[in-house]
Amino acid sequence: MRIRLLLIGKNLVGQIISQNRLTKIRESLRKQGKVVVFTNGCFDIIHRGHVEYLAKAKKLGDILIIGLNSDKSVQKLKGPGRPIIKMPDRAIVLSHLDMVDYIVEFGAPTPRALIGKLLPDILVKGGDYRASDVVGAKEVKTAGGKVVIIPFIKGRSSTKIISDIMRL
Repeated sequence: MRIRLLLIGKNLVGQIISQNRLTKIRESLRKQGKVVVFTNGCFDIIHRGHVEYLAKAKKLGDILIIGLNSDKSVQKLKGPGRPIIKMPDRAIVLSHLDMVDYIVEFGAPTPRALIGKLLPDILVKGGDYRASDVVGAKEVKTAGGKVVIIPFIKGRSSTKIISDIMRL
């Protein structure tokens, strides 16, 4: 599986690099003593819940990496008609959020392999998960990291937004 990374920062917006390069970036961050936070999701229709969630995730460390589901994996997870917003556009929107440092697309059903390679210091998921059920939690904890669950903002979800639009 090929992993594409969009780097956010000086002269790097939109740059696509290999999974090997991402692993090297992670190693460099580890040597610098930077606390790396990782989360993943579809981020189909960016809304207040996403932005507040990502802001809270960023406050847990120095660097925030988002594993962004590919269009095919979103469709498998969410069903026909999803994603509403295609991956390149989702990535660009996320790239303009100040708290986001790196975005990596993954096409597997889960980010387990990616998490296993990056071994972030902190793995973050939303309030609909229990820490014991988070994909990659075992790998992160075994490597000395931790898993943090950030509560959802009630009533804020892409699915709800789509449902509201469909009722119009």
